Amino acid sequence: MARLSVSVPTTARLPSSLPVETSNNAVVKLLNRLSRPSLLSMVLDWLEPTNQPLCPPLLQNGKDDYDDDFYPPAGSLEELREIYSDMQQRKGSKREVVDRIVEGDWRKGVTLYQLAMADVQYLYDHPGSLKWTAYKLQRLKTPSSEDAAEQQAQKPDQESMNIPRFHPSTFVQNLQAEVLPDVKAHYNLDRPPGMPLYLLRIFIMDSPYNTGLAASNRTAAGASATTTSFDASRTIYIAFPDASPHVYLSNSQSTGATTTGESKSLRALVIEGIPKAISRPRERYALRPTNLATRNLAELLHVRGAGRANAAGGGWSIYAGDDRRTESPLNPVLPTPPLSDEDAAEELAGGGAQKKKRALAPTKTTHDKYRLEAKRARLVAQARFGDSAKVDDAKGVERVDILIEDPFAVTGGRREEGGRDAGDEAEDANDESSSQRKKSKGRRSEVDASFEREQEDGDDDVAGDARDWRPKTRLTFHGSHVFAGIRQLVEAGIVDGERMPGWMTGEEGVTIGAVRHGRIRGHKGSGL
Repeated sequence: MARLSVSVPTTARLPSSLPVETSNNAVVKLLNRLSRPSLLSMVLDWLEPTNQPLCPPLLQNGKDDYDDDFYPPAGSLEELREIYSDMQQRKGSKREVVDRIVEGDWRKGVTLYQLAMADVQYLYDHPGSLKWTAYKLQRLKTPSSEDAAEQQAQKPDQESMNIPRFHPSTFVQNLQAEVLPDVKAHYNLDRPPGMPLYLLRIFIMDSPYNTGLAASNRTAAGASATTTSFDASRTIYIAFPDASPHVYLSNSQSTGATTTGESKSLRALVIEGIPKAISRPRERYALRPTNLATRNLAELLHVRGAGRANAAGGGWSIYAGDDRRTESPLNPVLPTPPLSDEDAAEELAGGGAQKKKRALAPTKTTHDKYRLEAKRARLVAQARFGDSAKVDDAKGVERVDILIEDPFAVTGGRREEGGRDAGDEAEDANDESSSQRKKSKGRRSEVDASFEREQEDGDDDVAGDARDWRPKTRLTFHGSHVFAGIRQLVEAGIVDGERMPGWMTGEEGVTIGAVRHGRIRGHKGSGL
């Protein structure tokens, strides 16, 4: 009598050993993203003895006849490992490897753990494939009484120096309790080579089951005839740097026909669940955005990691280096600044001794003048940027959005006959443009949402004379390394490095910000 298999809805997470049919287009698409060397290296990891419970291949058992198969199963793991090692030594196509995996050695299905390894390997091969946003875990003040906790929301404790402890298994268990019961999630934790952080991959499917029915090719309830629960899955990454109160969150990625709204709702759900999952009794945390978004994980670790560069960007980076100039500016003996070389002092001092030398020296040619100006520009760039913003430092951001909110001077202060002046007209124009923006329909950008959130947080240094003209001027910088490009412009003499504001050197550590009175809005004028 055949045994009946029953699937019951549950709140448990998806097991790593859950098989997914190789006939699914999403599986083939995920494998085809990898290069041939990465694919073969990953398959050899699958064949390790420690991975056999989660990556079992199809082997000869003596009962079935596979003589007519194009890819007959191997008799043992050692034989199968030799086959893929030979493929690694010789040349060939990637399609040969994918076909052997899908139609041969893993024809009965690959597990969620194998798919997670393939997805993480693609991230390692293409570090810029995901866009990351940095958040800060702030400890909340403990209310003095129950009445105080009910009357007002808890405020962050700015004086606390405690860093939340991250325990992987406890965090995953607590985060699972925050996931909706009608979806199922698979968690995979990895340690990227050469990076001091933990990488948590969350794979979510719209299914109430945690058995093979969730990943089967049967149509999901309420879905179209061509869409399965696996096709409508989403993936999101969370990075936890070592000894840092920051968390990096990636954008949600969809495997198949997932709408943008569903991906954003998943991301919002994870953002709400992270502080709840990492909090403990009498030690609650909140997640705050830091206005730093980039595709470069190395830059996030540099600016929002455990190093000394969190508050020492731009020219201040000379005090945060580990190899040289490590002296503190608070010490009695200050370090040698980059502009105190003898040659630089002779050129920039402008003292009486230099004037006497110039009087006795012959008249300089135009070539010498340009050479001195170029050298001066390089020295100014070194003073403003320090050891940061170099093209080959692999710590660049690709986009910076800045909103200028400084008031502009309005000419013509006298009233006209009609009782109005140029300042009133400018103010009405601003009111009209703002009302048009409020009435306009459409999806808001993340930059606008960030600026509106900062205004709601209570940064009231905008208040000033009502007659000030504050046009909404937005600057957007694009490039593989924005601040390195600005440094090159300073060295070329195109940008005046002496009058350049500090936020153009990257010392604020943000990619989205509003400038008021020449500085980025934030805690005490900084981007922290």
